[in-house]
Amino acid sequence: MQVRFRRYSRSCHAGRRRPPGLASILLLIFIVSIVAAAQSPDSRLKVLVRSGQTGLDAGDFARAAADFEQAQRLSPENLEVNRGLLLAYLQVGRLAEATELGRSAVARWPGDAQLWHWLGLAYFKAGQNGSALEALQRSEKLDSARFDIHFDLALVQLQQDQYPLAADELEKAIKLKPSDPLAHVLLGRAYQNSNRTLLAVEQFQIAQRLHPKIPLGHYHLGFAYASLGRNPEATAEYEKEIGNAPENPVVLYQLGRSLLETGDYKSAIARLQKATQLNPQNADAFYDLGKALLLNGDAQAAISALRRSAELNPADPSPHYQLARALTKAGKADEARQEWERFEELKQAQPQTGGMASGRVQ
Repeated sequence: MQVRFRRYSRSCHAGRRRPPGLASILLLIFIVSIVAAAQSPDSRLKVLVRSGQTGLDAGDFARAAADFEQAQRLSPENLEVNRGLLLAYLQVGRLAEATELGRSAVARWPGDAQLWHWLGLAYFKAGQNGSALEALQRSEKLDSARFDIHFDLALVQLQQDQYPLAADELEKAIKLKPSDPLAHVLLGRAYQNSNRTLLAVEQFQIAQRLHPKIPLGHYHLGFAYASLGRNPEATAEYEKEIGNAPENPVVLYQLGRSLLETGDYKSAIARLQKATQLNPQNADAFYDLGKALLLNGDAQAAISALRRSAELNPADPSPHYQLARALTKAGKADEARQEWERFEELKQAQPQTGGMASGRVQ
């Protein structure tokens, strides 16, 4: 018998794998190290901070808050992360979280003016004006060269009716940024409310030069002119403001009042009627409407408007004074006598200042 040996082809060894060479191993290690670096906490933190800042810049504050929250979990001691998260909470309106974070942040970084500033704004938006003042004053001491710190501190002081202090802060702010029209408007308001009306006029005029259509710019200038008794100029400014905001009941009321003072009763009635329609709770608008109607010879319509004013402000004697006059003119003597008596009662109940009642001049 002949024995045959089978020859094995190379294909029989195709299933075997050769050990990888050194070059392949080094390449694999390099790739793994890159992936690991990309997924490191430090790299992830940078990505989140960059994304959060992009959200803040774009006005996507919810996204910014989410990114900075993740970043804070990775690095709770990072100042930049805490700043970003505090600002995001503030902008998105999560005020309780903003104040809590702000308090813990300023305890950790007491010398950081930005954290104190934003904590102050969080308090202010939450209606905690006393705490807001303290935080913003602390921020100002740490960094007195920031326009926005002086500006925001003045906002709180205006809210607290601290007009001279607000004027001081706004003067500082304007020195740092004289081109800001709103700062000039607010400084004008602070001057107006601290009896420096001529200075107020100057500030309102500057604001209009910087921004001719700044909201309520003409209104504030008109109010300043009216307080100086310059009613024709006040009327002109109110008319300009009406052109920008035709449905604003406050502007309509002041315009109607100014027209009443200049003796243009018909125009005053038209403006005051619209003001009372837009804001039916404005007792002063109904009072001036009733007064204008009476002066224009419509006693019956005046009675209706004045009764409404008295209902809205029961402690004010002035509507009863005008109502007594209107009722007398309408031939209702008994009702007029009752209104005279009510006027005297309310006038006597008012606090006296130099022998004069504190109510409006009738």
